[in-house]
Amino acid sequence: MLPVSESPHYHQSELKKPKTPDSAKAALYSIHVYISTHPKSWLIFSILILQLLLLLMARSLPLSTPFHYFSTPIVVNCTSCGKVYVYDLPPIFNKELTDNCHTLNPFGGSRCNALSNGGFGQKATGINGIVPKNLVPAWYWTDQFTSEIIFHNRILAHPCRTLDPKNASAFYIPFYAGLAVGKYLWTNYSAHDRDYHCEMLFKWITGQPFWKRSLGWDHFMTMGRITWDFRRSNDSDWGSKCIHMPTMRNITRLLIERDPWDYFEVGVPYPTGFHPRAELDVRQWQDFVGSRNRPTLFCFAGAARKTIKNDFRGILLQQCHNESDSCRSLDCAGSRCTNGASAILDMFLSSDFCLQPRGDSYTRRSIFDCMLAGSIPVFFWKRSAYNQYEWFLPEDPASYSVFIDSNEVKNGTSIRKILERFSREEVRRMRETIIDYIPKFIYAEPKQGLGGIKDAADVAIDGILKRFSEHWRYKGND
Repeated sequence: MLPVSESPHYHQSELKKPKTPDSAKAALYSIHVYISTHPKSWLIFSILILQLLLLLMARSLPLSTPFHYFSTPIVVNCTSCGKVYVYDLPPIFNKELTDNCHTLNPFGGSRCNALSNGGFGQKATGINGIVPKNLVPAWYWTDQFTSEIIFHNRILAHPCRTLDPKNASAFYIPFYAGLAVGKYLWTNYSAHDRDYHCEMLFKWITGQPFWKRSLGWDHFMTMGRITWDFRRSNDSDWGSKCIHMPTMRNITRLLIERDPWDYFEVGVPYPTGFHPRAELDVRQWQDFVGSRNRPTLFCFAGAARKTIKNDFRGILLQQCHNESDSCRSLDCAGSRCTNGASAILDMFLSSDFCLQPRGDSYTRRSIFDCMLAGSIPVFFWKRSAYNQYEWFLPEDPASYSVFIDSNEVKNGTSIRKILERFSREEVRRMRETIIDYIPKFIYAEPKQGLGGIKDAADVAIDGILKRFSEHWRYKGND
């Protein structure tokens, strides 16, 4: 810009002198004449001025302005999708189990801390400096097998709950099946012991009038363990036979790992340690993980199974050890990684990718701990996530994860070389997708939910109501 003294058309005295009404009218008339006689020039001039203003506005924004993530909420109309009635079960099926939490641990000790605070567990400690200070109160040491308690509390406060079963299109059975069978899985109990609570529940539920109306088609429940813990075929095999009992045939089941070929099973996220108190907690956490500096290319938290020949976890730990300048590992032998320890959280927050082999089954809680920290999961079995959590994760697996076949890794494929092929832009896009989906795989602290956004419990309950609504609509058209 020229100094005022160099202006070719105006003197300082003229600039300071206010215009009179007559001179203002004359100026406006001159502009009007120019626009009329030179419309194209005026249009080009206006566009240039607008671009200049936009550029100045953009330059005035602070460079550190965080990216804000907004997930589109799933709007549920209770009138169109129906309402849910929660059975008031005899205490033996839920309350007595939690009241006797000190007897539930099959290895001795107590489960009371794990089941406290509505299934969230004890408040997290040792995370100061790892997570933002104002978000520390939203973190707990949550056990992976407490979803039955969490869902029960949420459904009791759900906006589509009704106290009148005549007005319900869905019926929730708040049976803590996972807690009931958990203590009998590893010790020398009989098949009858493992099946007792399920058998008693089905005797009770089949006597209810609204069960008889549909034989279970509009009933659902949460089973807080993986499906294989309830699918015993022979008395000498592992687990309960609860799912194979005839009464269970039509009941929709929410599980942290589902059987992909069973229509009546819905995979729901493992509980993580983050339970936001309000929508603002979610937004702040999304901004925090989105702006993290991540010096490590990939990481792995897990323990080798030395008794298993060619143990895959051992192979991953060895690759990570060999690529120590690019990989960070945490050997989870013993209890170092229990309930999402602070060391795991810190590692995930510092890594672009996190390796997610199968656990004792195809899925593992670490998948959601990893994504919650904004790290991109690397899967080696497609059943670990892709056909498990359709309601909670993106439809396109490549938009948020990397898949490397486990057999390729066993044959010597370098994980590092594969991950280094992704550009920084591709990594950024995958991370943004994950961060946008965070609300869908966390469980909020308030029993009423977060209001403005849907968490995992909301998504699951809303999905069930829609499924039942579509079922009855289809039946009505028969």
